Amino acid sequence: MRVKRGVATHKKHQKIRKATKGYSHPNRVSVKRGKQAVTRSLQHATVDRKNRKRTFRQLWNARINAGARQNNTTYSRLIAGLKQANISLNRKMLAELAVNEPKVFSEVVKAAVKKAK
Repeated sequence: MRVKRGVATHKKHQKIRKATKGYSHPNRVSVKRGKQAVTRSLQHATVDRKNRKRTFRQLWNARINAGARQNNTTYSRLIAGLKQANISLNRKMLAELAVNEPKVFSEVVKAAVKKAK
């Protein structure tokens, strides 16, 4: 007996059409182009998750540097001083302190600079 695959194919096509919601017309209507578009978008999503980490680190470094320069030092001297003083604050927290708690950040900078000298 012959097996007709219409139901399985229709289900597969509906899955692709659901994933391409919001795409441009050819990518939404054509199943073949839709499958290519979904594959490509998943690849971009993977790359962009890595890039997001990179861009946030750049932002944090810029904020730490700005805060350090307001306290008469530089980013590299501050980080070196923190390592020598065994102060283990990650860059995300340092940036948060620099923006929202400048007084606390200046105390951290003083401790780091004192240990560096």
